[in-house]
Amino acid sequence: MSVQNASARQRVLMALAHEEPDRIPVDFGGMRSSGISAMAYQRLRDLLGMRTGEPYVYDVRQQLAIVEEPVRQRFKVDVVPLDLDQMGDWQPYTLPDGSPAKTPAGYEFEQTKEGDVYWRDPVRRIARRPGGGFYFDYVYFPLAQARTPADLEAWAWGGFTDAELEKLRTRAAQLYHESDYFILGRFGGSMYERGQDLRGWERFMLDMAEGGTFLEAFLEHLFESHMDNLKRYLAAVGDYIQAINFSDDLGTQRTLQISPAMYRRWIKPYHTHLYGYVREHYPHVHVFLHCCGAIYDLIPDLIEAGVQILNPVQTTARGMDPGRLKQNFGADLTFWGGGCDTQHVLPRGTRDEVRADVRHRLEILAPGGGYVFNPIHNVQPDVPPENVVAMFDAVREFGDG
Repeated sequence: MSVQNASARQRVLMALAHEEPDRIPVDFGGMRSSGISAMAYQRLRDLLGMRTGEPYVYDVRQQLAIVEEPVRQRFKVDVVPLDLDQMGDWQPYTLPDGSPAKTPAGYEFEQTKEGDVYWRDPVRRIARRPGGGFYFDYVYFPLAQARTPADLEAWAWGGFTDAELEKLRTRAAQLYHESDYFILGRFGGSMYERGQDLRGWERFMLDMAEGGTFLEAFLEHLFESHMDNLKRYLAAVGDYIQAINFSDDLGTQRTLQISPAMYRRWIKPYHTHLYGYVREHYPHVHVFLHCCGAIYDLIPDLIEAGVQILNPVQTTARGMDPGRLKQNFGADLTFWGGGCDTQHVLPRGTRDEVRADVRHRLEILAPGGGYVFNPIHNVQPDVPPENVVAMFDAVREFGDG
């Protein structure tokens, strides 16, 4: 049963309860895999007549822009992020296409004569954006040389500061009391991806294959750090947010990155503890997992671990047919994404092809609730702004109750 003229928050909550709201809920920029490249966003702003100001690049690594309120209103967006990187001071920045933008103050950049750009701190280079490229890739892995559990003990695992938590609490309370948006809190809490970031991709894959006391110690330290941060984070904002965004990419375009047995041995127990803490102590906060790729064979494990919302629903990956996903997992999961093919149709299709793609996907994923619209991952730099408008207009056309 739908509720006519539901608030944005009510609308998403109904979808999460597997009810059909007055219209399909929409996310655009509510987290770091449902947004838009700053270059594509600038062109979208121009098309929509927003000709003042510059885009705010809050996610430097992916070059993602903050989606502003006039754009949310134009596309009937129901979700807002709670993200520290959107809440600070800003400094001038130049996008890869040469256009002006802003990034969070404190970021440092170095450009080489070859055209590469490095994101760095005062001591070292952290990530590299190659000349002609659009994104930064990490080049510094702080625990790459660790060899013993003692090396792990000596490293500062870090976490939220008290000042950061107070800033998050204040912003969360403001969003909760002064808007009717569904609030999606960014946490992260990755076990597998964070291992790659700290150790380097190749080294961490060898760690996983070798197993043993070092991997056990590494995962225990990482988990304890996440759990401490999770408890402090939820104590600060748990009364205000409706979902918490975890992330752990486990798939590629064609298959899993690791076997189901390896996931169950090393990663799933920690997922279960983290997600279980949220569900036990903050049952109104939904567990949202961003997990890219061909992950069909792990979805039952993710549900068992406590996942309630799955994103980005990469239906263009092998085995991720949307009808199969809806039929087999639609009773247990809310699918948050999968609404338009961002690899082929959105960047290269006509507006009519975009419209048809959205319509087809909504017909599969939306019935019975358990669905929030956004395309498969972020809108990339090469997407024409007309196609972005066509996509969201199609949601309004076919998704209104």
